[in-house]
Amino acid sequence: MIPYFTILHWLDIVFFLVLFIFLVIISIKAAGNSTKLLLSMIFASFLVTAFGAGLGLVILEKYTKKAKLINVKQRRVLINETLVLKGRVKNIGKFKINYCKLEIKLVNNGWGGKFTKGSFFKPGGLSIFGSKDKQQAKPNTVKATRIIIKDGLLPGEVKDFSAIIPYPPYFKNTYLNYKLYCH
Repeated sequence: MIPYFTILHWLDIVFFLVLFIFLVIISIKAAGNSTKLLLSMIFASFLVTAFGAGLGLVILEKYTKKAKLINVKQRRVLINETLVLKGRVKNIGKFKINYCKLEIKLVNNGWGGKFTKGSFFKPGGLSIFGSKDKQQAKPNTVKATRIIIKDGLLPGEVKDFSAIIPYPPYFKNTYLNYKLYCH
């Protein structure tokens, strides 16, 4: 965890730790002889500083660890029904990134402007001989998260990546969306 934090993360933790100690000292002076009041003030101080430190770490994570995708290419492999994404990841921030994960969402737009029987309304009623329309529900979205950089990226460094996700054979006119998260 130590190489994960930058100097800004440590400054955030030190600032809120000093603030907590300051609030405890003020609480001791203000509470007097009431231990219940003292404990409640110390607990409130802890909650405020812990929330502030956590929020500060999340904000620093978002704005100090930045990377972007370059030259992303996709290719469908029919023999094993997968989609292969290849490209490069570049660290555009000023700090080292430990790992990056790619969240991929593949959405099926299979209608293509054509409406078929049962697109909007599935007729019900008495079925004596069984229904011919009973099929298993097929998902229209495939979501996958892949860790594409495991061993870190220095500032300005570029590394290649590859990610494989399943591509169902019934998907037509698909929409691919991906988002990069680095920490």
